[in-house]
Amino acid sequence: MEYQLYPCLKNQNAEYLVLCSGLGGHGAFWAPQIAFFQEHFHVFTYDQEGCHANTQLLKKNYTMEDLALQLFHLIQAAEIKSFHFIGHALGGFIGAELARISRYSDLNILSLTVLNGWAYLDAHTRKCFQTRIALLKQAGIQAYVEAQALFLYTPAWISRNIQTLIQQENKQIHDFPPAYNVLTRLNALMSYEMPEETEQFLRKIPLLILANKDDFLVPYHQSQALAEKFIHAECVLLDSGGHAATVTEASMMNETLLSLIQKSNASQLMSQVS
Repeated sequence: MEYQLYPCLKNQNAEYLVLCSGLGGHGAFWAPQIAFFQEHFHVFTYDQEGCHANTQLLKKNYTMEDLALQLFHLIQAAEIKSFHFIGHALGGFIGAELARISRYSDLNILSLTVLNGWAYLDAHTRKCFQTRIALLKQAGIQAYVEAQALFLYTPAWISRNIQTLIQQENKQIHDFPPAYNVLTRLNALMSYEMPEETEQFLRKIPLLILANKDDFLVPYHQSQALAEKFIHAECVLLDSGGHAATVTEASMMNETLLSLIQKSNASQLMSQVS
């Protein structure tokens, strides 16, 4: 298991920022964020278990807790004690479970940001996942990969970036993990329901929820529903960007995320002073 650590360019004593990708599982998903956040943080990314071609098969009954345990061990290996966390969809739930399993450790989550997550699996999102499963099982890897962009990106972004997208898809097809792993990870995500114990620990952490109104995969009202579970959460709705807005609207997302984290830091500092 490997991780990538990008040092802050301006301050060796900067805080750490952990970036956790969604279902694809690749740390490279955050490429549009790395240089921007290196101006402010030491940036940590990693590849999730089972997301490459040359990988072992995941165990049966793989769960969100297994995903969180992998990250827990990587953060410990990197000797990181305190950090902000940003998770995209599935990555947000990994962060939630990380908060629970790290409660008896010396890890300190300064803030947890969930991008385009949900309170429960929406019927629309479930149908999208079922369609992707059917494509993989019945039409194969290429169909699965080529359909993925329709769920992640906005039509305008696809139109402008079609050649780059085709190149990325060819790489994904070449490095596609065992279908068993993809289906196992999908099952872990689709069957996840946040335990009450996890909710209790999230109430002790600054919680930031960000959603894009034109997200085709996850209706933004699910982020609103998630925020309603946590009185202290700050929920921000953005008009555009689609499900993978960190790619399609990188500059806007970077500035918004930084602002939220800085606001969270300021609020914690004021509460300590008072």
